[in-house]
Amino acid sequence: MAKVVECIPNISEGRRLDVVEEIVGEVKKVPGVTLLDYSSNADHNRTVITFIGEPEGVLEAAWRLIVKAADKIDLGRHQGEHPRMGATDVCPFVPVREVTMDECVELARKLGERVGQELNIPVYLYERAATRPERRNLAEVRRGQYEGIKESINTPERKPDYGPSVMGKAGAIAIGARPPLVAFNINLGTTNLDIAKAIAKGIRGSSGGFVNIKALGVELAAQGMVQISMNMVDTQATPLYRAMEYIKAEAAHYGVPVIGSEIVGLVPLDSMLDVASYYLKLGDFSYEQILEKRVFRF
Repeated sequence: MAKVVECIPNISEGRRLDVVEEIVGEVKKVPGVTLLDYSSNADHNRTVITFIGEPEGVLEAAWRLIVKAADKIDLGRHQGEHPRMGATDVCPFVPVREVTMDECVELARKLGERVGQELNIPVYLYERAATRPERRNLAEVRRGQYEGIKESINTPERKPDYGPSVMGKAGAIAIGARPPLVAFNINLGTTNLDIAKAIAKGIRGSSGGFVNIKALGVELAAQGMVQISMNMVDTQATPLYRAMEYIKAEAAHYGVPVIGSEIVGLVPLDSMLDVASYYLKLGDFSYEQILEKRVFRF
């Protein structure tokens, strides 16, 4: 059985869709790599790209994508609601089949070294690939964003793992290895950003909320609403419905409705089955009752 690894680069462009297509096109050129999904958000000014394949092919696709993004995106001109520090902001590797986390760590370090040496882009290793405990947390790596890191990159604590201690127009990049996560956003029927920020603070683990949730309150100005933007890092331990129920209760406290949600990129089937089972109040239900699970043996 072939080895399969997933890569989910996030690029700091979600408005110039022609540029997004050029960057995504680099992935399509690599034999044996399958582009699964890409999703752009104009308010965040960000695109999440997902592709899979055997390790060496995925490594090459990630390299080509980073090269193209560095050429096409200028962080000095970038504006968006989502925190960012680089043209390719993050690039995680995720084991899917017959691939260990250690192998994904090795991919991250191999790519990071090449990006640092050949593109002169500062590289920070994060999550399971981190070389320092504090850099396991992406939020800590990206603290200060492009502008703040540009000013502090010469300090010992901000020294990159690879590449120069100076930032050009492509900024810096976080490259890592991690388990699967779900990017789950919930929209509120208000323009009051303070409410979104307060709810995000209550739910995220770093503020005393759910340990498996990272959350920000962001403004979606073009849509006339605000959003709780979350990374659900372990949906087995903290299911999607738990985040939804918490946010619904908190929003009701402020007299604000939940008007929708979205999943950015891909989501494990079991995460969605957990949601269906919870809201349908299914008793004695087995996932082996799912037709596709029996037929295709996911």
